Amino acid sequence: MNKFEALGFNNAIVKAVTELGFESPTPIQEKVIPVLLTGNTDLVALAQTGTGKTAAFGLPLTHLVDFTSRETQAVIICPTRELCMQITRDLQSYTKYIDGANIVAVYGGASIDNQSRDIKKGAQIVVATPGRLCDMIDRRRVNFSNVRFAVLDEADEMLNMGFKEDLDTILSQTPEEKNTWLFSATMPDEVLRISKNYMEKPVEITAGTKNSGNDNIEHIYYVVQARDKYAALKRIADSNPDIFAIVFCRTRIETQEIADALIKDGYGADSLHGDLSQQQRDHVMKRYRARSLQMLVATDVAARGIDVNDVTHVINYNLPDEIENYTHRSGRTARAGKTGTSICIINMKEVGKIRIIERIIKKKFIQGTIPTGFEACEKQLFSLVKKIHNVEVNEAAIEAYLPSIYDELKELTREDIIKRFVSTEFNRFLDYYKNAPDLNANTSRDRERSNSTPGITKLFVNLGELDSLTSATMKEYISEVSGVDIASIVNIEVKSSFSFVEVKTESAEIIQGTFKNVRYNDRNVRIESRGDSGGDRRSSGGYEGSGNRRSSFGGGDRKSYGNRSDRGGDRGGYRGNSGGERRSFGSGERKSYSDRSNGNSTGERKSYSDRSESGGYSKGNSDSGERKSYGDRSERTSSRNTGNESTGGDRKSNFSRERRPRKQF
Repeated sequence: MNKFEALGFNNAIVKAVTELGFESPTPIQEKVIPVLLTGNTDLVALAQTGTGKTAAFGLPLTHLVDFTSRETQAVIICPTRELCMQITRDLQSYTKYIDGANIVAVYGGASIDNQSRDIKKGAQIVVATPGRLCDMIDRRRVNFSNVRFAVLDEADEMLNMGFKEDLDTILSQTPEEKNTWLFSATMPDEVLRISKNYMEKPVEITAGTKNSGNDNIEHIYYVVQARDKYAALKRIADSNPDIFAIVFCRTRIETQEIADALIKDGYGADSLHGDLSQQQRDHVMKRYRARSLQMLVATDVAARGIDVNDVTHVINYNLPDEIENYTHRSGRTARAGKTGTSICIINMKEVGKIRIIERIIKKKFIQGTIPTGFEACEKQLFSLVKKIHNVEVNEAAIEAYLPSIYDELKELTREDIIKRFVSTEFNRFLDYYKNAPDLNANTSRDRERSNSTPGITKLFVNLGELDSLTSATMKEYISEVSGVDIASIVNIEVKSSFSFVEVKTESAEIIQGTFKNVRYNDRNVRIESRGDSGGDRRSSGGYEGSGNRRSSFGGGDRKSYGNRSDRGGDRGGYRGNSGGERRSFGSGERKSYSDRSNGNSTGERKSYSDRSESGGYSKGNSDSGERKSYGDRSERTSSRNTGNESTGGDRKSNFSRERRPRKQF
């Protein structure tokens, strides 16, 4: 007898879950289902992603709902479109043999009129995202007066995304005597407050330890220099030929850039983020579920609800802003009792965050070593050999061609044929990883690695993100202007107002010579080698030229494009010469091409920083001058002496940091 039948489900549900391959309930299902089948209790359930939470509430719900009625009796609220559609598909499969069952998904990005019509046909269960459901409530498209069950799935994430007011609105439309079931992977204080506000003496059930990670997941972190993250990602992928992964990035722009770079480098990859239309998202997910993609590059929000079998790796290209979200990310792998690997690619400063995550999930991380180029090639070689050994031969299809093939290869021995066939597929890896550097961070080595890597020269370029350039467009620009092969440009690290470019040494002089009189957006382009001599000593996030270091604290001129400052006059910091100029070329702090600034109390203040303007150019006199912003903020004229803001300033906005075109399919 199927164990789900023993739990008390009707025959239609048992038949459906048997076809789905359900044999025994998971730990969370075993604890939750008997409680919910009583039909008269509030519940708070905590279990990790991938442990079967959907079936834990979905099966009892389909058992308790009266599908002979056309009234809406249950509403399930979840944070994202993908999760909404996934829950709907699961519930539809559970009710496959129940006549009259109508389960409707309600989410943004699809026609609200079509969704309204589906509900009016008699939707007994509505699965919805908070924003779209509130919209339908405002338009009076739904009637929740007969709702008996309200389910909050991924409650912690809905609160993190700012849906508390929407939840209040939705639940206020439902009867007070309903049962509320809350499911979550983590249990922060905000979720506990929900249970107090919306529930009456809820039963609390935990499968595993609160906020702990899945026992079937291996947690590994690799420490690399920030500039080597993308190279490390490719090395990890090449060292796992059968990888089927989700790569998590922090922002939509970065997600798209990493996906585009992987596609350009020949990997089966695509992006999933909030800038995609619903049609595009569906197309990407269809390809990923069909395994025509190796790697899905996604943001945290977009990846919620991705329920894809056999994900081998979760790769954290960036650690999540909210450390608790690591549990949700890693839960995309090792689902339904299978094993998986969660990888973090970090820099030296982030090791402390790994220790915090270890305490939260109560699991120990292993510090891994990025494979060498030789090891990556070896993995690819034996993967290729394995595929050749296991390939299915279609004798009938190739029989007619065999005589000609045998004749062409008759002079080759068996060993020669094997060598040449393998080399046909394998040579590109050998070429790519020839002289490949060690990517593992070693502070003493990495400080000088660019200078010591044979055949590679590091260049400084006074162009960056504020010039609307990315690593990809910068590479194309340098290649086009200089005429050097784009393959000669090994690596580019783009900062706010400058960039570092690593090129093959034989191309370095050509690039520098070509750019001596080049202008970009009406200003001179400056490209210098780390080894250039003469002039001032400069530092820019690690860039130092050699030459004279000038410093005069009495009245001389000290210049720095690194971690110090331009200042004239005495050592009074920002109270230098009254006619001087205060500048910042940073990203996140005040910088003079990095961290500090040149300041004078009545001089002109300039900022090329993206501290709070999301990137842009602003300037203003510190006492009574004009303040301008060409980023996402405004231009205003103000007087700091009186604290009053002038009304004469124009408001301008010339560009936004998020200006990458949306990916089209």
